[in-house]
Amino acid sequence: MPTQSKKAGHSIRSILLAGCAFALTAAVAPAMAGEFPDHPIRLVVPFPPGGPTDLVSRVIARKMSEEIGQQVIVDNRPGANGNIAGEMVAKSPADGYTVLYNTSSIALSPALYKKLPYDVKRDFAPVAMTAMVPLVLEVNAQVPVRTVPEFVAWLKANPGKMTYGSAGNGNVTHLAAFLFLQANGLDATHAPYKGSAPALTDLASGQVQFMTDTINSSLPFIRDKRMRALAVTSSARSSQLPDVPTLAESGMHGFEVGAWQGMMVPAKTSPEIIKKLNSAALKALAAPDVRASLAQQGAEVRASSPEAYAKYVASEIDRWHKVVKDTGVTLD
Repeated sequence: MPTQSKKAGHSIRSILLAGCAFALTAAVAPAMAGEFPDHPIRLVVPFPPGGPTDLVSRVIARKMSEEIGQQVIVDNRPGANGNIAGEMVAKSPADGYTVLYNTSSIALSPALYKKLPYDVKRDFAPVAMTAMVPLVLEVNAQVPVRTVPEFVAWLKANPGKMTYGSAGNGNVTHLAAFLFLQANGLDATHAPYKGSAPALTDLASGQVQFMTDTINSSLPFIRDKRMRALAVTSSARSSQLPDVPTLAESGMHGFEVGAWQGMMVPAKTSPEIIKKLNSAALKALAAPDVRASLAQQGAEVRASSPEAYAKYVASEIDRWHKVVKDTGVTLD
């Protein structure tokens, strides 16, 4: 009997220990499951490597990796004015590990496409606005003009004979040039590319004659004299091109267009994860080395809360709906 009692005691202790272990596992498991991030994050960029969006995104991604404790890996998915990347992220798991590094094209597409594979307001949750990059009106170095008035006169003397490049149909680089032409009663042929990098290469070689592109991707070509900057599209001159006037200074009062950037995640991503991503992004944008790097590219830091970015995106969607309606541009 004593032996049986001892065995029974061992069994009871084993059961109690097993129960305690199970309780501890059950208590710890949810906490571990809620930890974010525990593996690398994919930052999906809708344009090719080397373009203006890619350049800024990589600077931010590197610093975010340090802040968040996991690698933030840039994944370039170019095409269809950012819609390929947008659809991919919209349909990804809402776990914070797939983030869209969007541009202003996300506010243009709803007005330009009748059938989008996603709904910006329904399928995405804003994380943060990151930067604003002014555009520059530039020509191939062989084009015989040095000012906006000279350029307008040259195009009027050659109606329909010149071609302008862009980072893609419906991209802000396309619409800015379209609006410039329309405002001056000019006619030229549009040549869309899959991103700024290939468009700039063809502009430098003379395959196209002009374009409006972001300052950060254009600067190397302007500095080595392969193309000439005529004006910037921002309300004030750029610190990177202090001698280049604004379009407003060149006679086009009120003309202002910029390429803004930010981050979004699938709509059902938890507020806690969005908060962590926003915190990492804002800390990255506040870092002196990041700010210096972006400034060298002509990009202006525009850090924001998720709520402020949501309001900004909504206002830009409304703005571009009106522009597209007035211009009659459509991509369907």
